[in-house]
Amino acid sequence: MQVSETVEQVFVHGVDDVRLEQVAAPQPGENDAVLAVSACGICGSDLAYIAMGGLPGPGGEPMPLGHELSGRIEALGSGVTQLSVGDRVVVNPVAAGNLGNGGREGGFTRRLLVKNAHEPGVLLPLPDGLSDEQGALVEPLGVAMHAVNQSEALPGERVVVFGAGPIGLGVVAVLRYRGVEHITVVDLSARRLDIAQRLGASATINAGREDVWAQIKSAQGEESVHGMPVAASDVFIDAAGVASVFRGIVENCKFGARIVVVALHKDEAAIPVFHIMAKELTIRGSMAYPKEFGDVIAMLDSGLDVGPMVTHRFPLSQFDAALAVAKQPDQAGKVIVTMAST
Repeated sequence: MQVSETVEQVFVHGVDDVRLEQVAAPQPGENDAVLAVSACGICGSDLAYIAMGGLPGPGGEPMPLGHELSGRIEALGSGVTQLSVGDRVVVNPVAAGNLGNGGREGGFTRRLLVKNAHEPGVLLPLPDGLSDEQGALVEPLGVAMHAVNQSEALPGERVVVFGAGPIGLGVVAVLRYRGVEHITVVDLSARRLDIAQRLGASATINAGREDVWAQIKSAQGEESVHGMPVAASDVFIDAAGVASVFRGIVENCKFGARIVVVALHKDEAAIPVFHIMAKELTIRGSMAYPKEFGDVIAMLDSGLDVGPMVTHRFPLSQFDAALAVAKQPDQAGKVIVTMAST
């Protein structure tokens, strides 16, 4: 199939300098694929890249943006034999050379070159019953599912999720899918807390209006450690990235609690290490999705409704407007950019 000679692509040129530019349309090498991108989500890390001026290429090239995407295969190199032109797929951006995360390609474009598409796990088939938008949610849900896997949360346990951004909301969805019913979500945004409830949270707490730890204890119970009252929650997932929140978890959790940090913390946190030792806490980090993509696709294909996560949709031509909404966490959940020509 012939493609246009140029396509639009979003680049970060510097601090808060984002441009939609024309670039040469990609052509696949022997082991590559070219996708007609259908949808791509704006991630919190995209906002961070923009704020820091991007990750320039080796020659100082501007950074192509976008890594949460689905599309349809438009062209294949001769070495890619496990896929066919016309297949609908999801891209694993890490396996595809850190696509949109410092690699040479980015997903906010109508035509995308995917290097090494012949390797297993780079492009995953999207079932016919799933929409392009659902495909664009696979990547953030992969981050969320890995955090849940790290927590080892089980049905019957009590879980607190700090932060109701797209990752925290995804955590709620995965927990409910896994049969966890006692889920309390803490955030500052009433809109995001409403979405958390629609996804299955059993309780929500507005940190700007309520006593967070009093409400956690009310929702999930209270215990005593060395004579001090603490929350009876089994698992805490930090999807907020605020140092004081992490410290509060360590100070107020029970003996043997499990803590997972999936948020990016910009500032160092002063942690009372005595609590970690005396309460025998387990603290784990959670980074990306080493093996979760296939499980997320299966989860969505089972019929799990994650539609409430998506609050706004914009065409690529309105990327600046999409970005402005995504920068307002109190107003937006997941913002999706669609690539259909307008």
